[in-house]
Amino acid sequence: MTAPSPHEAAVARANEILAGYALSPEGWRRSPGQTVQRVLCDLLHWSADTQRDFAAALDRARDGYARESEGPAPADG
Repeated sequence: MTAPSPHEAAVARANEILAGYALSPEGWRRSPGQTVQRVLCDLLHWSADTQRDFAAALDRARDGYARESEGPAPADG
């Protein structure tokens, strides 16, 4: 059995995180897109409370995504 690709591993980690949100008491009422929005909003709150630079982290995440997928990072929107 081969190890999962970086993409497959990333998707599996994201699925675990999103499942926690989707299975919450209010989560079942949200669409998948709304769940992603909630995760990002919560990360913005966490970043503010812990004095982290969310925008810089997002830029670094886009760079990492581009390296891992050997293509440009997805655009905002």
